Amino acid sequence: MSIFETLRAAANSEKAASMSAYMRDQFAYIGIPTPDRRRLSRDFLKSVDKTCANWGFVFECWRQPEREFQYFAKDYLSAVLPALGPVDIPNLRELAVTKSWWDTIDGLDELVGDIALRYPEVNATLLAWSTDDNFWLRRIAIDHQLGRRAKTDTELLEAIIVKNFGQTEFFINKAIGWALREYSKTDPDWVRDFIERHRSDMAALSVREASRHL
Repeated sequence: MSIFETLRAAANSEKAASMSAYMRDQFAYIGIPTPDRRRLSRDFLKSVDKTCANWGFVFECWRQPEREFQYFAKDYLSAVLPALGPVDIPNLRELAVTKSWWDTIDGLDELVGDIALRYPEVNATLLAWSTDDNFWLRRIAIDHQLGRRAKTDTELLEAIIVKNFGQTEFFINKAIGWALREYSKTDPDWVRDFIERHRSDMAALSVREASRHL
């Protein structure tokens, strides 16, 4: 039985309806909560070749109509993450701009962020993404350093955020606040200073989110 058949065999129409409703009915669902999806796919992910990414398989997952397969593609990429490098960034970009919503974007930014930390030359791409017409790419650029703590490149963080001032898009202003809030757990003084210097240019949502732990 393929992994596609395994997951579809666990379909739950009631849960599928509620999961789809939570996502504003933008995507169809099988009805498998995350813990169950990970349990059902555990053996498969243990068995995959972790020395490279099978992008044909990833895009096959992305083409499936049910949203769980996009989540599973992210699980798969996380399993092979140590093998991913700059050469894989264009494929990750393709995923980001296809079937885009916060649920997949906030998984992809973790992958991109890990690659960029190991390969700093990717920072130039993220600076380019920070002004892209596609705001989901900009969201990835803003939030790709989440969780880095002391390894955060504050110069890059500031440059990317500043490029996104003056936006009316909720997901951008929320991302700015989220990035600053997370870094405030490591260096609250830096975040306080950032807000003080840029408050007049920041959306109220960004300031509110950034200040939660200050």
